[in-house]
Amino acid sequence: MSAASRPDNAAKPAGRFRRMLDRLSSSQQDLESEELKEDAAATGCTRICDCGDRQIVKVTGTLRTVTLRPRAGVPALEAELFDGSAALDVVWLGRRSIVGIEPGRKMIASGRIAMSHGRRVLFNPKYELRPLGQE
Repeated sequence: MSAASRPDNAAKPAGRFRRMLDRLSSSQQDLESEELKEDAAATGCTRICDCGDRQIVKVTGTLRTVTLRPRAGVPALEAELFDGSAALDVVWLGRRSIVGIEPGRKMIASGRIAMSHGRRVLFNPKYELRPLGQE
């Protein structure tokens, strides 16, 4: 039996009305995730969930956290970048702070993905900060 013919899986009406209902019934976090996914597609960036180990990528998203955490005795500024599909850690070795790198800021980062403790990491990426609301 196909999914469309099952009684518990009624066919969804398509169009503007359905999208409006979906937006009204979605949580704020779901809406933000959807917006970030659309932004990644519009800028030609790879979705973080599609990034593989040792792959050179260009990703975009919002910085959720920014922390100063030493690595092997060297200062390291770490940030979590989220694009609606997954998150990755962006790490700048030897830096205590970078102007503009703060939670809530949107950015585009590019470099080679590494896997560390089961998480995707970009070390010392090239990056571009995206404008805030009225900038």
